[in-house]
Amino acid sequence: MATLFFSLIFTAAAAPHDWHHGPPGYHHEGNAYNHVVAISVDGMHSSDVTKWVALSPNSNISKLLQTGYEYTDAWTSAPSDSFPGSLAQFTGATPKTTGVWYDDTWDRTFYDPGSNSDGRLTDDVKVVYDETKDYDPTQLFSGGIDPANLPQAFVNGKCQEIYPHQRLRVNTIFEVVHSKGLQTAYADKHPAYDLVRGPSGTGLTVGYFPEIAVVANTVAATIAYDQLHVDAWLDWIKASTPVNTTVFDGPLTTTPALFGGNFQALSVAQKTVGYNNDSQSSFSPAIVRAMSFVDASIGAVVNELEATGLLKDTLIVVASKHGQAPIDRHLYRTVDPKLITNLTGVPVAFQTSDDIALIFLENAADTAIAAANLQAHAAEGKIRSVIWGANLTASGFGDPATDPAVPNIIVQPEPGIIYTNSHAKVAEHGGLSSDDRQVACFVSNPRLRKHVFDGRVATTQVAPTVLHALGIQASLLQGAVKEGTQVLPGFW
Repeated sequence: MATLFFSLIFTAAAAPHDWHHGPPGYHHEGNAYNHVVAISVDGMHSSDVTKWVALSPNSNISKLLQTGYEYTDAWTSAPSDSFPGSLAQFTGATPKTTGVWYDDTWDRTFYDPGSNSDGRLTDDVKVVYDETKDYDPTQLFSGGIDPANLPQAFVNGKCQEIYPHQRLRVNTIFEVVHSKGLQTAYADKHPAYDLVRGPSGTGLTVGYFPEIAVVANTVAATIAYDQLHVDAWLDWIKASTPVNTTVFDGPLTTTPALFGGNFQALSVAQKTVGYNNDSQSSFSPAIVRAMSFVDASIGAVVNELEATGLLKDTLIVVASKHGQAPIDRHLYRTVDPKLITNLTGVPVAFQTSDDIALIFLENAADTAIAAANLQAHAAEGKIRSVIWGANLTASGFGDPATDPAVPNIIVQPEPGIIYTNSHAKVAEHGGLSSDDRQVACFVSNPRLRKHVFDGRVATTQVAPTVLHALGIQASLLQGAVKEGTQVLPGFW
């Protein structure tokens, strides 16, 4: 049953078609856009769009849906952490292809920061790309990534620091667009989102990465933080480069062909307050506040595009990196992640724990024993399924025997369970559930006719769709080609 379940998770919903010569769709004026703005409302489910439109029928999001395509059954990556969730949209591929599973994970070929190229593995070979990589993580503008804090690996026989973008195995839409002589820009929550530059490091003209770790974990503080991203987008539309920008190949001289970033406020509202504990899981005041800010901010972007005469030439893409689980507060419970480690009964090298557990064993030969022990204690660990061995590979996660980034075991907990010792949050993301993965996804432009697509799609399909919209061959996207990822329905 588990094999079938996870095979279905990774099955693409869109019917196969040719990228360039498919049947005509709803996009009746071709693919002639000069700009794409790609925005993630982190934590926003497909169901949240429905609830928001019912609550605010005259909202900016409601208006965008009147001239756009809404995908009501869109699924983000598995696992659904921010890094793989971002890369799904920007590479057209999943972790088995990108090699990026989490921002806090393990790799059997990596070395600790400062290993001095001696080639000796230490006791702790975590691959972490968060605020701990910054020069000064106590500052909103932290000075960027300090190479002394980076993990190391051998490249062409030489041990060197590995920047986040070098971790990626396939190119990004930012790289492809920039390679065509077009400008690109992106904003996110850590300098480690250097990731989107892609393996070549050439994907961004400019980046804007205020450090969220210094911001209080409240909705109000996060709204103020998100406003920095919004202000940057508005500057970019005017071809202006804001203060504290990381300039890679800039400054900007024109409105970027591809730009975007994320909102964090809704995610913080979901984690710290959650939905109302009623039968409908309706919006709590905190979620309404976050959604109102997001809606107003998207409206500000639309207004600026219109004021500069760019709206008709710009495709607006809203697709969430991840959802948040559980939506239903009745399901929320916590389990100490150390319990899951101990239940394996074998030495564990590393475990990533959220509403999922990715387990890397010290000895791969112990995998069957560890999996059997976890299954035998499923009730104690609140475990829904243990994925390992042939099931792991067949489910689309890759093979730990040949890929050093793939965990030996994935533990999916029962719905609502978070593997944490913290009681400061009532939801989390990273897991495999529908609450984690069934996310908001819609595109809008005044030239589009309203249409709702209720068939299953994947956020990986955003990547080739962006290139298609800009008139660039989607076949240039390595991960999408490797996984056979197609454009979203309506664009073929």
